[in-house]
Amino acid sequence: MIIARSLFFFVLAGLCEIGGGYLIWLWLRERRSAWLAVLGAIILFAYAVIPTLQPAPFGRVYAAYGGIFIVLSILWGWKVEGAVPDRPDIIGGLIALIGVLVIMYWPRGG
Repeated sequence: MIIARSLFFFVLAGLCEIGGGYLIWLWLRERRSAWLAVLGAIILFAYAVIPTLQPAPFGRVYAAYGGIFIVLSILWGWKVEGAVPDRPDIIGGLIALIGVLVIMYWPRGG
């Protein structure tokens, strides 16, 4: 149950970071409404809070989160921008996920 909760928080944080960043991207790059930037900033603030709910120290959480971010970014590009992942994307994403599992959930002594 602890691992499922931890993975939920990783995915939630990733969606907040990518979603908030994407809204700011739309504001700056696509010249969309400044309200998107405000909403993006609020969502990015939520992203900064969510990792504090993880059951590990800061450095470990953020190191593992990097792998989650990689996979979610590939999926975001596919579903939102239509950039279909190719074999290197999929293999790289799987390697990143293996890294997450080792960093966060490998049994530790002591």
